[in-house]
Amino acid sequence: MTTIAPSKPSLGRRVDALDWQELRAQLDARGFAITDQILTAAECSELADLFDGGRFRSTIEMARHRFGEGRYRYFDHPLPEAIAALRSSFYGHLAPTANEWSELLGGRGDAFPLEHEELLDRCREAGQERPTPLILRYGKGDWNALHQDLYGEIYFPFQVVTVLSEPFVDHEGGEFVLVEQRPRAQSRAHVIAPPRGAFVIFPTRERPQQGKRGYHRVGMRHGVSTVTCGQRTALGIIFHDAQ
Repeated sequence: MTTIAPSKPSLGRRVDALDWQELRAQLDARGFAITDQILTAAECSELADLFDGGRFRSTIEMARHRFGEGRYRYFDHPLPEAIAALRSSFYGHLAPTANEWSELLGGRGDAFPLEHEELLDRCREAGQERPTPLILRYGKGDWNALHQDLYGEIYFPFQVVTVLSEPFVDHEGGEFVLVEQRPRAQSRAHVIAPPRGAFVIFPTRERPQQGKRGYHRVGMRHGVSTVTCGQRTALGIIFHDAQ
């Protein structure tokens, strides 16, 4: 008698099954959150293979633009099914928090639509029609300068990233770096090394921080520390499109 192993839940269902109350608490407390592992090792490898076998609208040589060292590639339409599913599922859970953060910072409590397709409609109306999910590859000595991924007037306040290669097996170094630019104070850096296939959720531009007189804005930038050996591949999912 042949035993058939149960199939893995869809990516959307795996995102839905995350402890979103805990993730929201992490976002509020420190400005970023780390999920459980969502992607299997095989799925990480399949996605990493897209760097050489995917369809792209643009390839960026980072040194040419003084962004750091390494290469990244923006996927073209239509997005790979797995990436489209992750993008839609994450957005649905992050939109309510995005609206709550908007209200804390003096904006509207309905600033962002609850459905991702509605956000993309707003992007198209603003002339932002180029997809922004990207795959990044770094070799020994490569790094990514601190930056923000805005791409136009319309932007969503969160994005997510996962490392597709195995730390300390495929590469060393290359930690994800998130820096808070605190008003009237020195900056604070978070150095994050998530497990392979887990996602870091972090602010695109800023986060609310509670002070003595209510909430204020703290600017955020992110980058990648120097890879000291091997090859690091990562997948970044940005929810708004680019001009």
